[in-house]
Amino acid sequence: MYEARLGFQEPPFALVPDPRYFFASRGHRQALQHLVFGIRRGEGFVVVTGEAGTGKTTLCRTLLKRLGPDVETALILNPSQSEAELLLTILGDLGVKTPAFATRKELLDVLTTHLLERRAAGKRVVLIVDEAQALPVPILERIRLLSNLETDREKLIQIILVGQVELSAKLCHRSLRQLNQRVAVRFRLPRLRPRETRAYVQHRLCRAGSEGRDLFTPGALQLVHGFSGGVPRLINVLCDRALLTMYGRRLRRVRGSTVRLAWRSLYPSWDPVHGAVGHRMSLRAVACAVGLALALAGAMTMRMWPLP
Repeated sequence: MYEARLGFQEPPFALVPDPRYFFASRGHRQALQHLVFGIRRGEGFVVVTGEAGTGKTTLCRTLLKRLGPDVETALILNPSQSEAELLLTILGDLGVKTPAFATRKELLDVLTTHLLERRAAGKRVVLIVDEAQALPVPILERIRLLSNLETDREKLIQIILVGQVELSAKLCHRSLRQLNQRVAVRFRLPRLRPRETRAYVQHRLCRAGSEGRDLFTPGALQLVHGFSGGVPRLINVLCDRALLTMYGRRLRRVRGSTVRLAWRSLYPSWDPVHGAVGHRMSLRAVACAVGLALALAGAMTMRMWPLP
């Protein structure tokens, strides 16, 4: 709605994992380096975790763009599958034809043959599982068994698990200890810091065609970080609503008051998600309430049992 008036070629804060909008914050840059390092080493599993909305799927899409022609990839976006369905998805992503009504063993044999052919051709094969925290423990164990496909000198397939922070806890499950021991590279994706949030917003505005226009005041960007807690998905939602509010009110820039209005329209209960400004306010309120209760309790005690 506001894009045409503000000169954008496309929505700047769309909630899609577009690699063109990948923002190389310190954490995201390190995560990408860890992924590339893990693939080049070709040893064990690589695990990347992060809170919801921190840009893990965009990171996966960016990784796919950065890998060279010597690397073939299979990307699993829907982990809620049976073992046979998972094998079919992997083979489909790798462009391998499978026989109709194939059994699990037949699918595994087809995958093994393909991996051996790719290795003979000097190519690497990488399996990336997004939202891996949703994988049932038995399926995770089956994925571990895929890593056993190897020659005498190297693995035939490299496996990257990307998921929310619950994935780390799941890997500590006793039945997954063998998988957990095979994790060679681990990285937790952090939230954006205040300076990074400001740069992130400007990056998306410029990428969408704002030509460097300074649409957010410094105070507005400070509130954007405070409300979102540095979570990119929340930044996108809030900035999109703030620009829409600015457009509706015929303003020239997004100010702090505009951000507050946008947040209230998104979260009327004034409860910033994942603990931002409102969460800190609620903690202060709780602390004050507890302090008041203790003071009242002390006064009542002094009244009932006065000092001699």
